[in-house]
Amino acid sequence: MAEQRFDAVVIGSGAAGLTAALHLAQTLKVAVLAKGTLSEGSTAWAQGGIAAVFEPGDTFESHVDDTMVAGAGLNNRDTVTFVIENAPRAIERLAEIGVPFNRGEDSADRWHLTREGGHSHRRIVHVDDATGWAVQQALEKAASANPNITLITDMVAVDLITSRHGVRYSGEGHVWGVYAYNRKTRRVDALIAPATVLATGGAGRCYLYSTAPRGATGDGIAMAWRAGCRVSNMEFNQFHPTCLYNLEVKNFLISEAVRGEGGQLKIPGTGHRFMPDFDERAELAPRDIVARAIDHEIKRLGLDYVHLDISHKPPEFVREHFPNIYARLMELGIDITKEPIPVVPAQHYTCGGVIVDLDGRTDLPGLYAAGEVTQSGLHGANRLASNSLLECLVFGEAAALHIAEHWSELPTPPPIRAWDESRVTDSDEEVIVQHNWREIRRFMWDYVGIVRTTKRLERAQHRVQLLRAEVAEYYGNFRVTADLIELRNLVEVADLIVRCALKRKESRGLHYIRDYPKTLAKVEDTILTP
Repeated sequence: MAEQRFDAVVIGSGAAGLTAALHLAQTLKVAVLAKGTLSEGSTAWAQGGIAAVFEPGDTFESHVDDTMVAGAGLNNRDTVTFVIENAPRAIERLAEIGVPFNRGEDSADRWHLTREGGHSHRRIVHVDDATGWAVQQALEKAASANPNITLITDMVAVDLITSRHGVRYSGEGHVWGVYAYNRKTRRVDALIAPATVLATGGAGRCYLYSTAPRGATGDGIAMAWRAGCRVSNMEFNQFHPTCLYNLEVKNFLISEAVRGEGGQLKIPGTGHRFMPDFDERAELAPRDIVARAIDHEIKRLGLDYVHLDISHKPPEFVREHFPNIYARLMELGIDITKEPIPVVPAQHYTCGGVIVDLDGRTDLPGLYAAGEVTQSGLHGANRLASNSLLECLVFGEAAALHIAEHWSELPTPPPIRAWDESRVTDSDEEVIVQHNWREIRRFMWDYVGIVRTTKRLERAQHRVQLLRAEVAEYYGNFRVTADLIELRNLVEVADLIVRCALKRKESRGLHYIRDYPKTLAKVEDTILTP
């Protein structure tokens, strides 16, 4: 086992991880671990943009209220205010490191702002329809140029190193870094540091249809839970209403901004525009309402998909606003200036996660977290569009600042035990991993999807319990591989989602359960304690 020591270890190389690393690297030596390449996380996939108050007449209070309404009142107002008040500064900093945000049409408007569902004003700063990619590239360039940052690719985090892994057991639960599987050497290395930042993203790959990248297997949530952190609100999985329906191309997202700029949802064949039947805001209703409406129409009429149509807008308007979507769909034979786009809902964002405070601190000393891996109180029961990259930027910085300010108080890591492979062998049953992965994604989609029932959730729980036992036995007997690590985490996270969903005896935001269709007056987070 290779052992490397740093001042801080950041697990994840998206917006949250790289933001934290850049702030930490002003005074500390930092390692950033990427599961594959640096750009494989969710940040690079984000199309829409970043929400912030820049439009004349818009206010922080208005952005806070929109976020609270979308989150069905479950948000922590202090967190929402903290993030939104720090939004303009976070965007200015991205512009300083080279993110080429679209400029306003006249000199008075610095940025071009679009509007998305749930927002009462135009406040989405963007780079065409590929904002995440532009942000990712700028952050990577800045991190690569920083001599205090070591970027390490192809490292799959296995487990957090806690006090029980030290040669002496301190009993205080401190996290000293991470054991990570090195894809190149096929061995487990120890990355050791007094401070660790989880920025591993969400758990979208629990579901059959998801816009999340291949690596979104809930690794950080599962590792933190196993180490002793509380996890909250895992029942709230956001389903993006409009993922391209195409049997060859999986996970291609049709941005919220298409609806924001006038796209209409229609029934194939009849052309009936159905969203006004469900909500007075029509296509600009929050995502949970739009996703449930599409799900309802697909099931009611036995459809494979519905249509999203923006062909009534001038062709040059469509091509200018959505150049990447237009080009990609043209490759697939769909001209969105002339015809509608077939779309279905798909899992898109994990609103729950590891509980953190406003400094990004988890329950365990030495362990911080930022971004989709967390439950910070920002999103509540449903994330407002374009608040996700914002959370990464604000909490990535907050965690780094707290570590830097309290650096002298952090204890020095003790000697750490080497990873022990003396009692395991190479697997000759890789088919089991693949089969169980597929089974989890299928039953989570069928039983723990957009519309739920207690009976379906109990069926899912029964399946999870059987799989957990199977995976635990397999994990105990064979050497780890990237696929096995991810399967172990998927089973853990599926269990957390189902347990949270069964605990919530109401329908709120993204959690819609037929047995309890009403929303209770009392607003409470669902908190699980290890």
